[in-house]
Amino acid sequence: MSTFTKAFSPALREIRVLMCQSSPASEGTRKFILANYPTIKKHNPDLPVLIREASGTPARVFARFERGVERNVELDNLSEKDVASKVHSLLSS
Repeated sequence: MSTFTKAFSPALREIRVLMCQSSPASEGTRKFILANYPTIKKHNPDLPVLIREASGTPARVFARFERGVERNVELDNLSEKDVASKVHSLLSS
């Protein structure tokens, strides 16, 4: 069951996920995207959710809020559940 079952704050302007498409360090992030992206887009259809894959890139997620405020968290070597927890705390801050 996804923890992202409702719309995010209107102050959130963009979510950007960076990860490697093949490294074991990004595996939890890849699983998180596969499991949660449809639900996030269902509840936030106008929110840009950008997924960027590049070889060797450390997994991290960026959240851009109103007035240009941007925050990020590292997701390397985390399980899918830990990634969901970190992303949830980032987006609700």
